[in-house]
Amino acid sequence: MLRLAAPLVGANLLQMAVFAVDVVFVARLGPEALAASSLSVSLFGLLIWSLSGLVGAASPLIAAELGRRRHAIREVRRTVRMAAWAGLLASFLAIGVCLLGGPLMRVTGQDPGVIARAVPFLQVLMWAAIPAVLAALLRTVVATLGRPGIGTAITGMAVAINALGNWVFVFGHFGAPELGLLGSAISSVVTSTAMLVAFMLVIRFDRRLHRYRLLGRWWKPEWQRFGDVLRIGLPICGTIIAEAGMFNGAAFLMGRIGETELAAHTLALQFAAIAFQVPFGVGQAATIRVGLAFGARNNAAITLAGRVATQLGIGFMALSAGVMLLFPHQLLQLYIDPSAIENARVVELAVLYMMVAAAFQLFDGAQAVGASMLRGLQDTRVPMLIAIFGYWVPGVGTALGLGLLTRFGGLGVWFGLLVGLIFVAGLMHWRWRNRARLGLLPA
Repeated sequence: MLRLAAPLVGANLLQMAVFAVDVVFVARLGPEALAASSLSVSLFGLLIWSLSGLVGAASPLIAAELGRRRHAIREVRRTVRMAAWAGLLASFLAIGVCLLGGPLMRVTGQDPGVIARAVPFLQVLMWAAIPAVLAALLRTVVATLGRPGIGTAITGMAVAINALGNWVFVFGHFGAPELGLLGSAISSVVTSTAMLVAFMLVIRFDRRLHRYRLLGRWWKPEWQRFGDVLRIGLPICGTIIAEAGMFNGAAFLMGRIGETELAAHTLALQFAAIAFQVPFGVGQAATIRVGLAFGARNNAAITLAGRVATQLGIGFMALSAGVMLLFPHQLLQLYIDPSAIENARVVELAVLYMMVAAAFQLFDGAQAVGASMLRGLQDTRVPMLIAIFGYWVPGVGTALGLGLLTRFGGLGVWFGLLVGLIFVAGLMHWRWRNRARLGLLPA
């Protein structure tokens, strides 16, 4: 599990670094440019993350095909082809949503000046959707086929390409025009395209991957397999939107409570988001390991893979929770000066929120691994319903009640996040423990 999970964790952390590079360069253009970029990237990032879940259906399907050991090469190729079709079609839908970015921003009451800069930025950035989704698919595929380190290496390459692209296009170096904010969007398109090309080259020339001939007969439909991809992938997409919606909604609630609360919330959430990449990567590995055992009809191996993934995911989050509890000021020092008088209130609130974040780290890791293990069993529809209920009824309900109707304020919003994660983690693991009684195991 560690051999498979470690490169996946590294790739997830590097993917965060790709987005961080944009912030570093755009922040130099001023607060309005940064706000416009943040609005656009928030919408675009949610679309790409959810569509990565859609094409991520290839992972449990391929793992099961490998586990069955019957016509695996042909079956794997069919799954990749149909997942690529689904990703390509969904990418055009994402582009359509991006074209509606202006009206969406106006409906949410954003500043007109920010919208005026965000719309042209988003209309360039949206063309990164197609290569980004297809690259996410191929990253999942090569990991499932036993080469997870390839995704880590290519994502590391993407960090360097994005940094160079921003330097060239934002500020106009190497003879390129100085494009400012639009230059950052162009850099994102170039970076996503470079990642896709890199994956295709590796698949073509790597001996182990080439024997699957994943890029062959791409025009031939396999409608039953296409239906399998949608059956498993659409609920994963819905689960991601439900969770992201709760956290994005929490940011809007914080903005209503106060600017200082929102700043503290953003700082505290940064550390939780970084730590989350570890159980997220462990969960991706768990989907593959459980899927292999599912295809082989080996219930003992399913149990073992689930137990190891749960221990790894929750164990790491216990360590990260301890770091948050013991060293909050040292963590905040990475972003702001905790000793500065003007930062005193932000630091006070951020430390308070990090206390709650330390508690929900355990449940965040548990729900990520729990959902991923169920995906290995190709069980995604009920987990989606669990996520929608848990995040939006007890989770958002508690955040609204305590955040806006009591003196808890921002702390009440964080209690809402904690309650939502507790419900979802508990229900996911209840379903995993009762997998035999619920008919989720292979005969």
